[in-house]
Amino acid sequence: MVGGGQLARMTHEAGIPLGIKFKLLSDTPQDSAAQVVNEVVVGDYRDLDTLRAFARGCDVITFDHEHVPTEHLRALEADGIPVRPGPDALVHAQDKGVMRAKLDAIGAPCPRHRIVTDPADAAAFAAEVGGFPVVLKTVRGGYDGKGVWVVRSEADAAEPFRAGVPVLAEEKVDFVRELAAGIVRSPHGQAVAYPVVESIQVDGVCDTVIAPAPELDERLAGEAQQLALRIAAELGVVGHLAVELFETRDGRILVNELAMRPHNSGHWTQDGAITSQFANHVRAVLDLPLGDPRPRAPWTVMCNVLGGDYPDMYQGYLHCMARDPQLKIHMYGKDVKPGRKVGHVNTYGDDLADVRERARHAADYLRGTITE
Repeated sequence: MVGGGQLARMTHEAGIPLGIKFKLLSDTPQDSAAQVVNEVVVGDYRDLDTLRAFARGCDVITFDHEHVPTEHLRALEADGIPVRPGPDALVHAQDKGVMRAKLDAIGAPCPRHRIVTDPADAAAFAAEVGGFPVVLKTVRGGYDGKGVWVVRSEADAAEPFRAGVPVLAEEKVDFVRELAAGIVRSPHGQAVAYPVVESIQVDGVCDTVIAPAPELDERLAGEAQQLALRIAAELGVVGHLAVELFETRDGRILVNELAMRPHNSGHWTQDGAITSQFANHVRAVLDLPLGDPRPRAPWTVMCNVLGGDYPDMYQGYLHCMARDPQLKIHMYGKDVKPGRKVGHVNTYGDDLADVRERARHAADYLRGTITE
């Protein structure tokens, strides 16, 4: 697995019961997954020679991020190394311009958009879609709100162009909430769909995920699942695909982003689904039969634990575990820094208000936002 973050850590954990041996290409020995995987290679994933040396002896290569250069992945395939998802699929999660062009071609519903060249062009696009504000995104490298700007004037639009990379302009959608449809697809075409979830963002970072999305119309939920399955098939995705969506005020869904790896919106599946996104990702990249994605309980809520001014989060275990014996805590072994994702908690049960309060309390207590 290329990338040593928490996604690799949790994917490795899912492979242990199957006896799957993991080899990890990590930036540093202190990365989240590097702390727990037995065979770790420390190196730069952007260097082709490093990638080739790492890949020798591997049955399959997969990822915990989308940043490996597309041309490097093609070189690995030319060397006979299975890469899953492959570069022809993964490029749609790496490059937002390529993604939008492909989604347009297959008729997937998207916000209005186009590539813009400078602030004046961004202003012209704004006029086309009814005026400012509009959303500007660098086509590569953005995540967790980075590389994304909501601009309200031509003068406000200068910043995105300073990086010297193409910029995608999108209309600012008047949405009710954000949803995510997670599916897993194997090389032989088997696919499973998880319940559509509501994803609540704070300052561009996922804060809370509710599974399934409360009061979501069954028709719209089915439409979202079918859309995710169709996108996966059209793009040739192998492994987990998260389709991040807007639910609009007039009852439609629009595709916001794609992620071709285990995803924050699917962390609830570790404790709330019969087969987690991580276990099914492992099965998919090894072309094994996929597991049952159905939920174990009527409601599951995941809350991210962000770093704050309280560095020793482990002191909070005593309170959180005693207060809620059903609580599931997943920490990533990261140094605590303000605003950094250092873990998450999962709760589940029959009453959504109760399940949500339990998750929120635990996440806030571990962060130090509350102390009782």
